[in-house]
Amino acid sequence: MDIALFSPSSLFADDEDASVDEEKTDIHQSYMERRHQFPGMELLIREFSFHQLNANLLWPGTFTFAEWLVQHQSWVGGRRCLELGSGTGALAIFLRKSFNLDITTSDYGDQEIEENIVHNCQANGITPAIPHIKHSWGDTFPIADPDWDLIIASDILLYVKQYPNLIKSLSYLLKSYKPKDDKAVPPMRNDQSGGMSMGLPAPAFLMSWKRRIGKEDESLFFSGCENAGLEVKHIGCRVYCIKPRENSVTTRERLDD
Repeated sequence: MDIALFSPSSLFADDEDASVDEEKTDIHQSYMERRHQFPGMELLIREFSFHQLNANLLWPGTFTFAEWLVQHQSWVGGRRCLELGSGTGALAIFLRKSFNLDITTSDYGDQEIEENIVHNCQANGITPAIPHIKHSWGDTFPIADPDWDLIIASDILLYVKQYPNLIKSLSYLLKSYKPKDDKAVPPMRNDQSGGMSMGLPAPAFLMSWKRRIGKEDESLFFSGCENAGLEVKHIGCRVYCIKPRENSVTTRERLDD
């Protein structure tokens, strides 16, 4: 699969002529540790100054998604959760410390990313570290029977070329879901005001998307999900709930086509 090389810091730098080659030569270089305010706590997070797989910085959308999850704690409490595109692991660390959530991180198959998440777990008093899965979107998922009933992600729609790979992985996780201990979760129902009265279905993908991209690019992802047999619902504050369509294929055939 193609991996785009990109430094998020370039989005904020004044000098657009900075050499990408210079950045690439220092991939194993310095880190920076910063204290970040999450709802009800402060976390010390080590971030890469640069990382070729874009797992270096903590995006602002992480904090607003954390606030939204606190406001909807009853929807996520007690779930078995997988985070896609974990990066520094900050959101997963917050959820473990706040809700004692059973959560697993995941990101590209890169050892530096995993080691940095372990470092951040330890720096914030989580030992042993949160479980981590190396997975590049679109590749065969390393778990044959996924039992996560909640998948989450924040600001992961930056690379349009990766949408088909992301949708492929997401389809596998949602359609191949096997309930752990046959634990059932009530389905999501709409109330008359357009809100939700029964929480989230299982399985479900909650995605917060705060960064602004072109509407055409954004619609490519959502239409791709619908074409893959997934149902997309905006549930407020630019948080989306994606789940298998009721009449869609629920087994894993076609995922490797």
